Amino acid sequence: MKQSLLIAALVALAVSACGKKEEPAPAPAPAPAEQAAPAPAAPADAAQGAADAAKEAADAAKEGAAEAAGAAESAEAAKDAAQENADAAKDAAK
Repeated sequence: MKQSLLIAALVALAVSACGKKEEPAPAPAPAPAEQAAPAPAAPADAAQGAADAAKEAADAAKEGAAEAAGAAESAEAAKDAAQENADAAKDAAK
């Protein structure tokens, strides 16, 4: 008798669980439309800005090249001084 009650309860539980219809979740609200991008600057203004930026970049490149040349000369002078010091140390050791 206990087994038949257990089986009946399981059958009733299965029937009630399978009989439920789950309603689909409502679709999320669509995202608001993005605002239109602002109009680009006038072509003449953009071209002038680009030309100014190119001039500044060229000037900076010239300055960088001059500094690099100065650094190379300084490195060469330091190398020569180190060589002279090494030679002097060798002579002093003799």
